[in-house]
Order: sequence, then C-alpha cells, then structure tokens
Amino acid sequence: MLRRHLLLSTAAALLLAGCGFQLRGAPDLAFRSLFVNVSSASTLGSELKRNLGSLGTVQIVSDASQRDSAQAVLDILSEQREKAVVGVNASGQVREFQLRVRVRFQLRTPQGRELIAPTEILQQRDISFNESAVLAKEAEEALLYRDMQTDIVQQLMRRLAAVRTL
Repeated sequence: MLRRHLLLSTAAALLLAGCGFQLRGAPDLAFRSLFVNVSSASTLGSELKRNLGSLGTVQIVSDASQRDSAQAVLDILSEQREKAVVGVNASGQVREFQLRVRVRFQLRTPQGRELIAPTEILQQRDISFNESAVLAKEAEEALLYRDMQTDIVQQLMRRLAAVRTL
C-alpha cells in the first residue's frame, strides 16, 4: 500500500513537471529605476510603490526633480471609485449596488517614448444592501474596494513585467 502511494505521488509530480507547471514568481522588470507619478494621497499609489519596492530589483524615484534619472515613468492618469444602483425592490428601495474602481495609466520613458499606451483597468463587484445593517454593509463596501485595489495593483505589476524593451 505504501509503495502504491509513493508510486502515485511520484507519477503526479512527474506529470506536473512535464506539463510546464510552475508557480508564478516575482516579476522581472525590464527597468531598474521607475518614477511613479501619482498623488501622495492615493492609497493605490502607496500600495503600488510598496509592491514595487518589495521586489528589491527596482529603485523607486520619488523626487519629481529626479524624474529624468529614472529609466521609466509610470503615470497614473486617473483613479475613480464608482457606486451604482443595480437593483431595487417593488417599493423602490435599493437592494443591490455595483462598486467599480477604474484606473488609467501609461508607461513611458523620461524622453516621452510610449512603452504602454494609456490603458484602463476596471474592477467591479456587486454588493447587496440591507437598511437594517447599514454599518456592516459600509464595512463590507470598504473591504470590497480594498480588494479591488489590490487586484488592480497586481494587474499593473503583471503589465509592467510584460514590457521587454526600453
């Protein structure tokens, strides 16, 4: 019985290795220094800078006067949070909202050559609403916005990693 389990687990490991399965590692960026042009009050910008800094291979240039010393410039063109009603009951009371986070960005060299054209990333989530649990729903809404922001930062990181030439 032990021999059979060992044989099955070995076969499974060989199948996974043979099909090319590999865990996603840290992104390898084509540039070593980056100026992130984003508002200092932006929580998305702070999370993005934190993720880029944790790579250890990219220097974040934070001083605007040293923008030209960076190999690439990431411009966050806009960042919007939206909330729209998508469902009401028979008496006209809101029952469901749709939350959206839109981020427009572009990546360019300090000389102005476009590496990633202006692009929009959109995340949306639906949330039910109950007027008897308003505080709980506000907390859930904040959690969903934070989750969407994290997803957008991860998508941005993957798009930055896809750039191969400067």
